[in-house]
Parts: sequence; structure tokens; C-alpha cells
Amino acid sequence: MTYITKPRLHHPSLTPNKVGYTRRDYEGRISTLCAGCGHDSISAAIIQACWELDIEPHRVAKLSGIGCSSKTPDYFLGASHGFNTVHGRMPSVLTGANLANRDLLYLGVSGDGDSASIGLGQFANAMRRGVRMAYIVENNGVYGLTKGQFSATADRGSKSKKGVINNDSPVDLVGLALQLGATYVARSFSGDKEQLVPLIKGAMSHGGAAFIDVISPCVTFNNHGGSTKSYDYVRQHNEAVSRIDFITPRDEITTRYAPGELVEVQQHDGTMLRLRKLDPAYDPTDRYAAMSYMQSHQQRGEVVTGLLYVDPLARDLHIALNTVDQSLASLDKPQLCPGSAALAKLNASLR
Repeated sequence: MTYITKPRLHHPSLTPNKVGYTRRDYEGRISTLCAGCGHDSISAAIIQACWELDIEPHRVAKLSGIGCSSKTPDYFLGASHGFNTVHGRMPSVLTGANLANRDLLYLGVSGDGDSASIGLGQFANAMRRGVRMAYIVENNGVYGLTKGQFSATADRGSKSKKGVINNDSPVDLVGLALQLGATYVARSFSGDKEQLVPLIKGAMSHGGAAFIDVISPCVTFNNHGGSTKSYDYVRQHNEAVSRIDFITPRDEITTRYAPGELVEVQQHDGTMLRLRKLDPAYDPTDRYAAMSYMQSHQQRGEVVTGLLYVDPLARDLHIALNTVDQSLASLDKPQLCPGSAALAKLNASLR
């Protein structure tokens, strides 16, 4: 986290939206992530999406777990409600908050380590219960805060910065979300703002469990052997009294490609990421066809991006539990505790 705030002054040329807020009103503190990190691009997309949706910042509750990705809610929507949970427990805390106050818009931000490893059970139950939320995973395939070990989403055969080969099968969060009943499922790339912003807008407006997996390159752990700017080289030639890691600034990786097009995006370590954007003729309302489509392209080494599945008649957890229309957080004590007569009537109905 950072305690360095941005200036409150707004340039007079900034355009306000329908509720009177400029884009700057949706920003947060200054990011402390590595220069060029894809996560900052996702934060910028969230800011743009909320501004375009004319959302009042105080109507949003943003929650996260632990990891580089879970630091990012500090960098956007500074005037919103926020809660940083323990590792992997964001979905259950968000579920409780949602049940207590259904009037807020819930945005859950997580990472591949936070959701695909320690929080996998939490992720699964939030999806199958249909908790109304926009669940964004900033997926880079590594544990960024603990020096780049493989996460559960790392592809088999991928190589770590130390040259170790990953022999484990990856956890496919998109496939799991489809299987578990999420009613809005998408995948995107952090450097494709033209695609990502509309996907986030759709997730924020959706009436059920919305999930977006965003491929987000990690600029810190793409260094390689032989580089004079690698960690190993610096440490071998370091005689200082203390060890200070220097992270080489990187340019943000961006791309533009048309619907239906396949593009190869070169990463900082020289590897290629093959992205295929969904064709306009693709039908996103068939859950099982979406799973088949995604897996067939995955076998070709392609990452399919776009809105993979959406249920326009989505049901959320409040509908499933038949809760009252009024937010529980707004009920007073007599309504929440109607007395022994009401309890006796309820118990009698269950006999």
C-alpha cells in the first residue's frame, strides 16, 4: 500500500459524467507496483469503466485478498468502500457483505495465487452460489510478492526466472467458472483496453456472478540467465553492505487486434502470447459450446479473449435465498428481531 496521494486539483477541461464526477474522481493513491506492470493497466480500465457507467463511487464496495493484485484496489476508486481480506478469503467476506447490504455494487479483485491456490474453494463457492459481483482475477502465473514461484495457473512447460520447468497442469479459472455456474464469463488481456473496459462495464452491470480472467504480464520475473540486468548478475557483482533489488523499468505491453483475429504478443522475456479475439458471429449464450470452443483453441496454444458466456436472465444469491427486497443493513431492530411470537410462528411452519 502507499500513503502518497495524488493532488486534489482537477484540470477544468476534465469532462464530468452524468452524476457530476470526472475521471480523476475514480482514481486512488499512486501505484507502488513495478513500472509497466499489467495490473496498473487493469486499474486504469476499472477507472474508465466506472466513469463511463456513471457510477457514484460511494456505491461501490471493493474487496481483495493478498498479493500484488490485491494491492491494486488502493489505486482506484479512492472514495469507495474497501476491505483487504486475508489470503484467498475475499469471496466469503464479499458474500457476507453482499447479504447484509444488497444496495452496493461489489467488485472483487484477486490474483491467480489468491484465487487458484489457497482461495480455490472460496472462488468455486462464490461462482456456484451466484453471488452478485464483478470478480476480476489479475493473472500473471507467478507469485509476485514472494519472488516469482509458479502459481497454479502457470502453463505446463513454462520456465521460471531460475530456469525451473513447470511440470504441473494449470488450473483454468475460466473453465471452472463456466462449470460452476457463473452467468457472465470473460477473458481479456491487460494491454487491450478497448476490449477490457466494455467487459468490466458488462460485469459491473450484470445481475449475477460475473467473472473476468485478465492475462497480466509480470515485468519483474521475466529476467533470464545471461542478462547483465538480471537479479543473479547484480547479486554476483554486489559488494554493498545491504542487498537492494533493482527492477528494470519496462514499457507497458499493449496490443490492438480485430475481432476474430489471432495476434502474437511478445513478452519482456521474448516469449510469445497468442491471443485470439472472439468473432462477432460467436454465440456467448451457450455454456457448453463456450467450454468446447475455449478448450479446442487452448490445444492450439491460443488464449481466447472476449465475452465467452453470459446468461441474460441471471439469478443471484438473494433470489435463491428469497431475502427481502430491502437491504438488511437498513433494517432496524424491531424488523430484525420481531419477537417470540414471530419466532414461534416460524418454528411451527417448519414442523
